[in-house]
Amino acid sequence: MAKLKLEYIWLDGYAPTQSMRSKTKVIDSSKLKGDTLAVGDCPMWSFDGSSTQQAPGNSSDCLLKPVFTCPDPARKNGYLVMCEVLSADGTAHPSNGRATINDDDNDFWFGFEQEYTLWDPETNKPLGFPKDGYPAPQGQYYCSVGAQNAFGREVVEEHLDLCLDAGLNVEGINAEVMAGQWEYQIFAKGAKEAGDQIWVSRYLLERTAEQYGVVINWHCKPVKGDWNGSGMHANFSNSALRESGSKKVFEEICERFADTIDACISVYGAENEQRLTGLHETQSIDKFSYGVSDRGASIRIPIAAVEADWHGWLEDRRPASNADPYKVAAAIIGTVKGALVAG
Repeated sequence: MAKLKLEYIWLDGYAPTQSMRSKTKVIDSSKLKGDTLAVGDCPMWSFDGSSTQQAPGNSSDCLLKPVFTCPDPARKNGYLVMCEVLSADGTAHPSNGRATINDDDNDFWFGFEQEYTLWDPETNKPLGFPKDGYPAPQGQYYCSVGAQNAFGREVVEEHLDLCLDAGLNVEGINAEVMAGQWEYQIFAKGAKEAGDQIWVSRYLLERTAEQYGVVINWHCKPVKGDWNGSGMHANFSNSALRESGSKKVFEEICERFADTIDACISVYGAENEQRLTGLHETQSIDKFSYGVSDRGASIRIPIAAVEADWHGWLEDRRPASNADPYKVAAAIIGTVKGALVAG
């Protein structure tokens, strides 16, 4: 009888940016209802919330509710299990951003562009930065090739293979504008699953980088000065955007975001004011704008949607690389649904 290793992954209670935690549960394969592990095969579990800033020591139990599972490609008989955190009474814990998403019918589709920086712990700088001073100015590193331009490709390629082997819907990777900065994209039909896949992919990236002695820096502005920050651009659509064929619908939805600046920015990532300055392909954090093909706007209307006679999606360019995709999706869905009601 085979033993299965289930890696339960959850988000802790640290603020302003939550961290991932995980631990392994071993079960017998005889407990599976089918040929492979499903969410329903994964038992509820618990952990010490007093060690993760999610509960006091005198009442420390928090619950782990499995919500997404996929094979663990780097572990024999292994599976990755993304979990929501519940309080001891079974209600959603305050740190549980996934529970705030209002998309039970999966009408909202999300494509997240996850940027990050490969960080050298010895120099405390991005890979590719010299110990003293700076490398050549940014520009030559974007989608680059060559040892003088691309740094840490072995980590990036291994991570891509692991994600694909796990069944995650990664749609692409590329080197980004700053040396040592990279991006991958994940798409899912359903806001919760999109968030699940981003978190599991982040977990795999962290674990991959461990083997190379490299740190994953999720900060939205890891290097101050004339260097691009790191974002997690949120491409989103619902049936109205995909099917209306109406410029008016696109504009009404965009304009609704002008009324929810504070609500969105509050969950779009810590210290995002360092990144959203109006420079480096961003709009200022306290302003709102939208436009076709405008990467300096808060929301970009892709030219592909216009050329498809106003069928498509929108891109919110404000979320930071360290943002919780669950909370980002919840804010976007709430805004869009408000726009549709108002319209």
